[in-house]
Amino acid sequence: MLHGDKPLYSQIIEILRGYIERGEYVPDQQLPTEVELAEQFGVSRITSKRALIELEREGLIYRRRGSGSFVKKQSVIRRNVEEQKSTSNQIISMIIPYVAANNMLGYIPGIAAYLESKGYYLSIHNSDWSSSQERELLQSLPKRGTSGIILYPVSTQRNLDIVHALHINDYPIVTIDQYYSILTMGSVVSDNFDGGYTAASKLIELGHSRIAFLSTIDIQYRSTVRDRYFGYCKALNENDITVDIDLVFNGMPVEAEGNPLSRREFYKTLLNQMLELQVTAIQAEHDLVAFEVIKAAVELGIRIPEQLSIVGFDNNQEYTLHADVPITTIEQDYQEIGKKAATMIVEHVETGVPQTNRTEIPILWIPRQSTGSGQEAQNLDVE
Repeated sequence: MLHGDKPLYSQIIEILRGYIERGEYVPDQQLPTEVELAEQFGVSRITSKRALIELEREGLIYRRRGSGSFVKKQSVIRRNVEEQKSTSNQIISMIIPYVAANNMLGYIPGIAAYLESKGYYLSIHNSDWSSSQERELLQSLPKRGTSGIILYPVSTQRNLDIVHALHINDYPIVTIDQYYSILTMGSVVSDNFDGGYTAASKLIELGHSRIAFLSTIDIQYRSTVRDRYFGYCKALNENDITVDIDLVFNGMPVEAEGNPLSRREFYKTLLNQMLELQVTAIQAEHDLVAFEVIKAAVELGIRIPEQLSIVGFDNNQEYTLHADVPITTIEQDYQEIGKKAATMIVEHVETGVPQTNRTEIPILWIPRQSTGSGQEAQNLDVE
């Protein structure tokens, strides 16, 4: 009786719902038990139990401890259905690391517009870059009745167990910005590999061969940085430039420092170290890092881009257009990422079919004044 790609519990729900709507099960009639349903449909008791739980959540049945499950009266069913359409079952939750007036909000218009067009509401929850806070939200939101979660992970190394549990239990969840490489679940990300590859390739075209890769977090900590680094390595390799590990700077604790002056001194020390290694270009993790590096370079008297070219990532105009030298960067299409993620989550909610594909949204090279000829840079000394 069960067939197709839909989860087994979802198919059982549809069959029982049909019996109730056609009057084959009348109000207050007892339904088969979990054991009986499991035998009838050839599934596990866990599957049949979940089907009954979901029917109870829909307001189609009520359950009595020790007695079983019973059909609700049609008037009660209609009222419950209307209440669900206007409340929790129409809510999609978004978990993000922080909320600020920058590109993080760029995801939201795309998500909100699509959800609204489909009759859903968006609730936003801040994990504050805390893996434990993210975990609490992942545990609590499904229990509150939210229909699905769009997750911007703090790290693709944390909370793997609960994310995997939600996904394998067919709970609608999709990630944005990052993806879990060992989980076959839906995700929407920028083409970070191509972003890293494009940035390095453009610098090589300008004549640079001593290109530093700079990230304040460990490369393996987030899939975004890892993929950008791999793209950087590919560009160097294709141009017969050795990947010099001495020019790869990552896992630095600078972001934890709350004092901008402390960060400035850190970057000054780092820049002096890079110049000793004859670095002529820096490929930064994101625009804030590029912004901080340019500030430090200006204070050291390093000319940008004559002596040092710098590329950011994101096209966060709060930084790229307000730096001492406008920053060349890689632009992400945040709105398209948000729209695609919302499309995937709604499809899962409405069809019951889990999402398993990773969608990569193209990036765009945005040249500005922070990049220039590498040939000149190699022949100049710090003033």
